[in-house]
Amino acid sequence: MGSETFSVRIPKKLKEDMKKLPVNWQEEVRSFIEGRVRAEKARLLVEEAKLLRDGTKKVSSAELIREDRSR
Repeated sequence: MGSETFSVRIPKKLKEDMKKLPVNWQEEVRSFIEGRVRAEKARLLVEEAKLLRDGTKKVSSAELIREDRSR
């Protein structure tokens, strides 16, 4: 798997504060982005499923039971 560089401009004070903390910022940011991408993909799939569902014919369960019993 290849990789790409993604740069973000942040205030100097924030960068200084980050350096003082024992946090792997690269991993934190990567993890956040991966989670956000997963969540957005899921949201889009749900949206697509709703559109597909709206396009289907609505049938009541009572109608289906009557139809089965008449066979």
